[in-house]
Amino acid sequence: MSIDFTPDPHLYPFESRWFDSSAGRLHYVDEGTGPTIVMFHGNPAWSFLYRDIIVALRDRFRCIAIDYLGFGLSDHPENYGYTAAEHANTAGELLDKLDLRDFVVFGHDWGGPIGLHAAAARAGDVRGLILGNTWFWPTDTKLLRTYGRVLSLPPLRFAIRARTTFAEQLILRTTATKLDDEIMAHYRKPLPTPASRRAVAEFPRQLIAARRFLGQLAQDVPAKLGSKPTLLVWGMKDLAFRPSMLTRMQGVFPNHTTVPLPDAKHYIQEDAPEAIAEAIISVFG
Repeated sequence: MSIDFTPDPHLYPFESRWFDSSAGRLHYVDEGTGPTIVMFHGNPAWSFLYRDIIVALRDRFRCIAIDYLGFGLSDHPENYGYTAAEHANTAGELLDKLDLRDFVVFGHDWGGPIGLHAAAARAGDVRGLILGNTWFWPTDTKLLRTYGRVLSLPPLRFAIRARTTFAEQLILRTTATKLDDEIMAHYRKPLPTPASRRAVAEFPRQLIAARRFLGQLAQDVPAKLGSKPTLLVWGMKDLAFRPSMLTRMQGVFPNHTTVPLPDAKHYIQEDAPEAIAEAIISVFG
């Protein structure tokens, strides 16, 4: 299944590009020239989340932002589980197709585990990391485990797929910035049917179900990526990804630069795009 939606070119002023992965057609943007940054989104977002950061950076950097299968403008294949491991593998296929060298991975929310998996498998080609309000180990906080268990219950999984309310409210309630109707339409319209919301409904379940995938990452990331220059940009008002998780990240990446975002909640790309772009230029420009 493909999505019949054309983003507003004023909000999303990018050329759409496509890659035929082994599981379906992936949408991505590839803007600008210079050092390469590959951007990985979380749930229920897509590359649209990075739009302001891309605009701010594309005169200095090559910015690649991927929509996983089931998100944004990418296909929604029927024979696909929408697991974190599957997303990491299909995104990795795109990285190999683009033949990237000396690139930086930017991961947020589920984009942390997915992007770090892709990076660990290609560690020799990774220049550095940008991580914000994310994690890469088996889910161990009470809040996230409870969230994952509750939203994995069949009635709630059905409710998530039945309407766009879950996706919209998740973004609205965990963003400090007031998002207008036009912006929210760009998060809602790529999810027009229950079938198109399978991926959104699967990610909460993955908080528990992806334990093996996350457990392997907990070993691979420090071993293969721990010495990489790392920029940590963290929304300090995020109730789920608290500052204690930032402290844990700092311990894994000794060569880190930390930029706290004091007024940002979870969706830091909506709340503090200018500060994030400035930090990226400072560390990797």
